[in-house]
Amino acid sequence: MPLPYRVPKGKFRVSSAAASYRQHRAAPFVAALLGIALFSIMDGLMKGASLAVGAYSAMLVRSLVGTVIVAPLWRWRGGTWPNASTMKLHALRGAVSGAMATSFFWGLVYLPMAEAIALSFIAPLIALYLAAVLLGEQIGRGAILASLLGLAGVAVIAAARMGEQQPGPMVGWGIAAILFSAVLYAFNLILQRKQALVSGPIEVALFQTVWVGIFLGLASPWLLVWPNAEALSLIVSGAVLAMIALMLLSWGYGRAEAQALLPIEYTAFIWAALVGWWMFDEAMTWSTVAGAVLIVAGCLIAARKPTEQTAL
Repeated sequence: MPLPYRVPKGKFRVSSAAASYRQHRAAPFVAALLGIALFSIMDGLMKGASLAVGAYSAMLVRSLVGTVIVAPLWRWRGGTWPNASTMKLHALRGAVSGAMATSFFWGLVYLPMAEAIALSFIAPLIALYLAAVLLGEQIGRGAILASLLGLAGVAVIAAARMGEQQPGPMVGWGIAAILFSAVLYAFNLILQRKQALVSGPIEVALFQTVWVGIFLGLASPWLLVWPNAEALSLIVSGAVLAMIALMLLSWGYGRAEAQALLPIEYTAFIWAALVGWWMFDEAMTWSTVAGAVLIVAGCLIAARKPTEQTAL
């Protein structure tokens, strides 16, 4: 059957270019999604290692392993020494990330993974107030409503956990550690975008893990417990996944705005629930789901106005 009209010769070239453009635009989102999934699996591995040797030792050894893995790759790809201002940014994020990750893994020992991740979702809301303090941005009514919803979600999860007939003696401290980690993660969100704009993914991965190791290593004579073979295998696997995930996220955040990619962070709740169920036989509770919904709803409300999104 003949075509009713002749297709212009350039028609398919335009369509192909448009498809390529759409694919290019989707690439940062795919990279961020994969990075979050790998980070969630890494969380499970690090929880197992933290149960064996403690969160501090697991995190310090992971940073050492990560440095050994990434340094040759960075050198092979022609890496050059960062300038002073970039190195200061690497050091700052390394200090924040070291404290953030160690406190998170410490809290993860005493809480199910899905609950810990749900509590950490309050970080974008905290970032709004950090932006007000650090950047002088005004906090609108939407941000206040978002904060109330987020706090309500935290209260639901915490009340359900503390209301158990026999809550563990360290549950309260575990919740506090996760919330403290969320505050640091909110600051980390701002640093992540700045770092991705001045450094490549491999450089970011290398110098972040180097500085984490330097800062945590200061206390190693008193706190380090060297892991056995089983715990070390978990840490090495976690280090490999962390480096890959960090490079994927850095690549994605270097090619798309943070406010566009941040909603992908919430997929971590699904991955954490699956990993917790698979590795530690952790059950999902309705209170955890309800709290997560409230927190995520607050974050989405906060992200509606461009002036508020810049905080993230």
